[in-house]
Amino acid sequence: MNMTRSFARGLLLTTCLALPGASAWAQASQPSDSPDAAVQDQTIVVSGRRAADRAALESKRDSDAQVDQIRADDVGRLPDQNVAETLRRLPGLSVANDQGEGRYLTVRGVSPDLLNVTLNGQTAAAPEPDSRQVKLDDIPSALIGAVTVSKTVTPDMDANAIAGAANIETVTAFDRKGTFGSVRGAIGKYDLNGKHPYEMDASLGTKFGAYDQFGIVLAFNYSNREFEAQNVQSGGHWEEVNGEFVPLEQTVRDYHTRRQRYGAVANFDWRPTDEAKIFARFLYSKYKDRESRPGFTIELDEDEITNQTATSGDFAEAETERALRSREEDSDTLTASFGGEFDLGPNWLSVEGSYTRANKRDPHRDEISFTGEGLTGSYDLSESMPVFHADASAFDPTGYEFDETSYEHRRAREDLYQARADFRTPIAIGDDSSIKIGVKYTKRRKTNDADAVVYDGYDGDFTMDEVEGVPISSVFDGRYPFGPTIDRPSADAFFASNFDNFELDEEGTVGDSLAGDYLIREKIFAAYAMATLKAGDFTAIPGVRMEKTKSDYAAKSVLDSSTVADLDKDYDSFGSQNYTDWFPGLNLRWDASRSLVLRAAVTRAIGRPNYEQLAPTTIVNTGDNEVDSGNPDLQPLTSTNYDVAAEYYIGSKGIISIAGFYKTISNPIYSATTVQTGTFAGQALVDAQVTQPVNADSAFVKGLELNAQTELSFLPSPLDGFSIGGSITFVKSRAKGIPGRDGERLPLANQSNRVASAYLSYEKYGLSARIAYTYRSAYLLEPGDDTNSDLYVGAFNQWDARIGYDVVKNLTIFLEGSNLNDEPYRAYQGIPSRIDEVERYGYSVKTGIQFKF
Repeated sequence: MNMTRSFARGLLLTTCLALPGASAWAQASQPSDSPDAAVQDQTIVVSGRRAADRAALESKRDSDAQVDQIRADDVGRLPDQNVAETLRRLPGLSVANDQGEGRYLTVRGVSPDLLNVTLNGQTAAAPEPDSRQVKLDDIPSALIGAVTVSKTVTPDMDANAIAGAANIETVTAFDRKGTFGSVRGAIGKYDLNGKHPYEMDASLGTKFGAYDQFGIVLAFNYSNREFEAQNVQSGGHWEEVNGEFVPLEQTVRDYHTRRQRYGAVANFDWRPTDEAKIFARFLYSKYKDRESRPGFTIELDEDEITNQTATSGDFAEAETERALRSREEDSDTLTASFGGEFDLGPNWLSVEGSYTRANKRDPHRDEISFTGEGLTGSYDLSESMPVFHADASAFDPTGYEFDETSYEHRRAREDLYQARADFRTPIAIGDDSSIKIGVKYTKRRKTNDADAVVYDGYDGDFTMDEVEGVPISSVFDGRYPFGPTIDRPSADAFFASNFDNFELDEEGTVGDSLAGDYLIREKIFAAYAMATLKAGDFTAIPGVRMEKTKSDYAAKSVLDSSTVADLDKDYDSFGSQNYTDWFPGLNLRWDASRSLVLRAAVTRAIGRPNYEQLAPTTIVNTGDNEVDSGNPDLQPLTSTNYDVAAEYYIGSKGIISIAGFYKTISNPIYSATTVQTGTFAGQALVDAQVTQPVNADSAFVKGLELNAQTELSFLPSPLDGFSIGGSITFVKSRAKGIPGRDGERLPLANQSNRVASAYLSYEKYGLSARIAYTYRSAYLLEPGDDTNSDLYVGAFNQWDARIGYDVVKNLTIFLEGSNLNDEPYRAYQGIPSRIDEVERYGYSVKTGIQFKF
């Protein structure tokens, strides 16, 4: 932490900011009533971060909907690994993390499942097998030209946008003047394991041919990160014992992960005339994750807890487990799109078609565990994290006997075909008024296939010392002693040499192999009509969109009678849906003055259920009279959205804005267990306990966004190089009709009550520096059976910084730091003092060099 503080102080003393990224050039004309009236009618050339900020503000000002944007230089100016981490700095946005990296984007407190993510205007595919949310950590930030988040939608946008829409754009040759390019390399260090991450990227764009009618941009990115994460959790097992809540389980884990990202962009443009723009866009991204996760678990028997106080106690006859999980994950996405825009006299036509293939392959998801029993010790709840103190037998590998091993692999794939056409024609009402119509066809094919083999017995003696690995002394700075680990190669070699002595767990093998298999086909035909009506300073966009959805689903049933002979069986459980929805909408804009823009909107949107929820998987346990199943009859979520905003622009240099929003949501989805009598996968059951996703009654989300940013160019030199900005969003949501929680209203999952960000930056004399802060409050992760078992993710705040210096023209060296305050991930059960999980990643620093032209 001393290194962290020194780094942060150094950045602050140099008045921190940092913009990485290729320098963008922009031109801004100052309005006559702006603070810069003295330079009226002059063209001011600005480069670097300020150019990117001004361009983003101009895009926001010119938009007829409520949007926020980050431009190319802005995307690269902080130590952001991916698009999600970049976007969390915009008003009202936060991210869900995975081992310290941003992965999914949450807009105004609405689940990432309900955010429409597009790539160059076309729907992005989701490699994940269980949900529709797009993993934004697959897309390196170095390949991005701009990202626009639309918080209100217009009829020409997909209606699958209850949370809004995020459009990721890659750079084209016609976005810049002349030939441009950059080469960048960086190497760093991680706090916890001392490993050195490194990354590199390069880009080149140019126009050529007669009258520069052809354009090409090529970009490449590679990064390699080997990091450690330390984790302790209770697994949701806080229970009331003798009137006091006690965590009956504690698992300590030490993650060792290597993540590699590859990315490439190839964009081609042809503009044979001023009236025709023809393009081809290609993007390929690959994400590889290799993880080794040793774990040490102590599970208490509540009847063997003695000497209890509110914060301590002794235990006996506890069970222990030593486990090792080895996982490989490969995801890759290929997108190809072709189209053109044509000015047809007063009319305009756009046509486009695209294909996206998203693969997620897990070649290995293997686990082996050994168990022990009869452990004694004590627990301590007096500090911020619970601690179990175990006797010496917990650290003796000879006391752990083989329990179970599993070998699993799976693959998910999504093929997405899209075609659209949009036509606009002017009308005679006011200046620039028009009518726009269009159609879009989307065809999706999603599959998931898992195969597993589980062994839960061994004929003979097999103890952990026979496959012992390098011990781990402790984690969390000595707070949690760890001890012996399992060596994966030794375990695999032992298994191969003694294969005949292992006992197959047929039920586990069949269940793990069949329960996740499904095939989903979905076709969506959409058509819309909208008008853009301009009368002086007033703009109205009324319109309506229609989307017809036709889907069919196939999965597999798992019965008590299922055997390994059924592993290759075809789908035998089916479902389908066919529905049509209408989405009227109205967006209003009033330019009250040259600086003040007022907006309002009333829109409708839809959120289709996740793939895993729709898949008609049926698992029947006749012995326990229980059924677990998907629900192909789930209704989609729908919302009515009310938005207002006021934006005051400080010339082209800043903005002060306030926005209010209110969403009513029908049919939110939760898991429920009900008593049913019927036939399930051919099995007749009476009063069976059936667990499946169901629609609840309704929910609402409301909130207020405040945002301000400006260049401090009015200060005397050299202080005029400073810029400052910040935003805070207040959100409240409630859902009713949640199964098992009669009469209660709970927040929506993943919704923080407050989201905030702030930055201070400096750019002058070749120096660029920035320090940034992001914050989100706690949010509900998963409802439990009651308030004591609700699982929350705790508040999170993070400091990042970067400083760069132009050694010579076009050559920059930089130093940056991420998570400088060593902020961990926290989760708790019911109330914040019942810590369920803490995971720390430490800070990281990185230095590099960039050449750009």
